This record gives sequence, structure tokens and C-alpha cells, in this order.
Amino acid sequence: MKSVKSVLSRIILTKPWIYPTYLFLKLFFSERNIYISQMEYVITTERLGLRNWKISDEKPFAEMCADSEVMKHFPKVLARDESIALIRRLQAHFELYGYCYFAVDLWETGEFIGFIGLANQNWESEYTPCVDIGWRMKRSAWGKGYATEGAMACIEAAKDKFGIDEVLAFATDTNIGSQKVMQKIGMKKIGTVQHPQIEGDPRFKHCVVYKSIMQA
Repeated sequence: MKSVKSVLSRIILTKPWIYPTYLFLKLFFSERNIYISQMEYVITTERLGLRNWKISDEKPFAEMCADSEVMKHFPKVLARDESIALIRRLQAHFELYGYCYFAVDLWETGEFIGFIGLANQNWESEYTPCVDIGWRMKRSAWGKGYATEGAMACIEAAKDKFGIDEVLAFATDTNIGSQKVMQKIGMKKIGTVQHPQIEGDPRFKHCVVYKSIMQA
């Protein structure tokens, strides 16, 4: 029998606008205060804290996803409502699986700088369904090794914390920076794939696919 948590999370994945009501109910009926639990870091590194998303992330995340340079290797920049809808999906994914593309804070300042994490991918291809690793950093966080540091921690947590045996990563052929991060964290290129979101976009030929196999 499916748990109430599982059923609710699956509903939220398909109807993300329900999530604010879910948060309100969880605040009053859960044994743990939602605001406290959301602040708990799931993964930590020397400089970063990775956690579930919270309401105060909406503004900086929307600003980041509206930046054409940040979104250069994606199909388009996101409108504010699209960014918030993505946060809702990631929150629901976290409730269901215990991981997601985590919101990332700097330990030193508490500043939100983007996301790094793991997500289940179910779009149709020879490589899916799978768990992939992804990241997106605001421009002021570029060039400081944060993506590599956080991604390495997520690869380690995939097996030890979440019981994941294999992780893939996808990036457009133009996204050399992300491909370098994949290589730095020990992933190996295994092929290319035509992602449905970039199909027909003349800027991109395909996505490259990298793989990390967890050691027993």
C-alpha cells in the first residue's frame, strides 16, 4: 500500500500549485516544523550547504533563470512563474525521493547561489529512465569551483546516502564548462542523445552523455 507521503508527493509533481497548501498543512500537523526541516542541509562540503528549497529562494532563483548568460546552453530563459513552478517540482521530488536538484548556500555568508543535485529523468531516450546529476549557478558564483565541489559531494552521496548505483549527466554540445565539471568528478563520456527540449534548435546539435558508476 502506498504511503500518504508518497501519494501526496506524486500529486504535487503533477499539480505543483498545491505545494503551498501542502506546506501549510505540514507546518501544523507534522511533528517537525517545516521551516526548521527545510533549513537542514542534506549534503555539506567545505564551502557549500545543499538543502531542500524554501520560499525565500524564489526571487534569487527567478532572477538567475532570467539571466541570458546563465541560460545560454538551455532552450530559453525562464519567466518568474516558470522558475517558481520548477522549484515546486523540485520540492515535490525531494519529498518523494529524499533528493533533488538541491538549493545551494555558501557556508560563509548563507547566500543562495544556485542548485546542484540529483533528479530522476523519464523523458524518452535510450539512456532513460535514469538518475542524473545537474547544476546551475548564478554568474557571481562562476569560476570558483563550486559546481565541481558540490557535484563531487552529490556523486559520493548517491551511493552512500541514497542507494543509487549509476548516475548520468547530460549537457548540450556547446556547454563545454559543464562537460569539464563532469570530467573533473570522474564521469566518462558514453555517447550523445537528442534531448526533446532542444530538438529543432539550431544552436545545439545534441546533448552529450556522461556516466558515473558507483563502486561497491
